[in-house]
Amino acid sequence: MNIIRNILAVVFGILIGSIANMGVLTLGHALMPPPAGFDGSSMEGVASTIHLLAPIDFIVPFLAHSAGTFAGVLCAMFIAATSRKTVALILGILFLIGGVVANVMIPAPIWFRLIDVVVAYIPMAFLAQKISGRT
Repeated sequence: MNIIRNILAVVFGILIGSIANMGVLTLGHALMPPPAGFDGSSMEGVASTIHLLAPIDFIVPFLAHSAGTFAGVLCAMFIAATSRKTVALILGILFLIGGVVANVMIPAPIWFRLIDVVVAYIPMAFLAQKISGRT
């Protein structure tokens, strides 16, 4: 039964984290719209118009990646029966893989790629696990 709960924790963590990621992106772009001419409707559009973004425009995607990982792991901590640090690490790695794939597909500046990959995933996963108070 513990294994099933841990698997469900990972599945729900991915689901909640993805919803949080998209929610932050949607809300963030409503509050801080990208510059005129930026095409965020597809990966190809983003790749071809990313040069229009200023450094401040990268705050929203970074927050989305961080908040998505954090929310997903926090949710998972209350579902997981055992091995919560392992569940947090698994989710952090899965979100990290998604971030690396996105960084490969979208030619963002190297400084953003480094900050995103180093800070937004594994550290946020462990922070959420720690804050949950569930060890």
